[in-house]
Amino acid sequence: LSELEALMERMKRLQEDKEDEEASQEEMDTRFEKEKKESLLVISGGICAFPGLFSFDDEIVSTDVSRYIEDPGFGYKDFARRGEDHLPTFRAQDYTWENHGFSLVNRLYSDIGHLLDEKFRMVYNLTYNTMATHEDVDTTTLRRALFNYVHCMYGIRYDDYDYGEVNQLLERSLKVYIKTVTCYPERTTKRMYDSYWRQFKHSEKVHVNLLLMEARMQAELLYALRAITRHLT
Repeated sequence: LSELEALMERMKRLQEDKEDEEASQEEMDTRFEKEKKESLLVISGGICAFPGLFSFDDEIVSTDVSRYIEDPGFGYKDFARRGEDHLPTFRAQDYTWENHGFSLVNRLYSDIGHLLDEKFRMVYNLTYNTMATHEDVDTTTLRRALFNYVHCMYGIRYDDYDYGEVNQLLERSLKVYIKTVTCYPERTTKRMYDSYWRQFKHSEKVHVNLLLMEARMQAELLYALRAITRHLT
């Protein structure tokens, strides 16, 4: 099967499995922890710790970003060290954007919550209902996997989501691309962009980038707003 056909087949199988039998809470706990730890092995810049996976390190261009920022040393760091048994988890049901973050940010800056919420929803729901040459395709499962994988990299967990879907829908090379774009965008190369979902349209791949950026922004906001809430209370 081509990359596209294989992905569509996995999406179909996931839907059928969900209708037949739901995973237990214990299984879902285990799958999240596995995905969270695995995300720490993904190294940005086209290099990956997974055995047997190709590398783009020869393509990486050294980019001087100091001209754009005041503190060149400020950047993304993994939320936990590799090898740790108990990685910190931000449980989304304890502090969600919809129930907590939205109202707080509106209090701090009038109406900004409505603008942010509209932006998050628009990008998350954006779809042409296509996958490359296929039409009338429900891409909800795939969009949710992309969004939740970014949050998983930041240690955020949704108890009602089965993270087994992430492993089935997002191939390892795509995970490398996701981590690079989300955490170290200056290391992203055209070769990396071209390497995944080769049969997809550019508009669909650009939508992936938008989805990743909005997921990252919401994750950062959740941590910041939760800290503010704790300070206020």
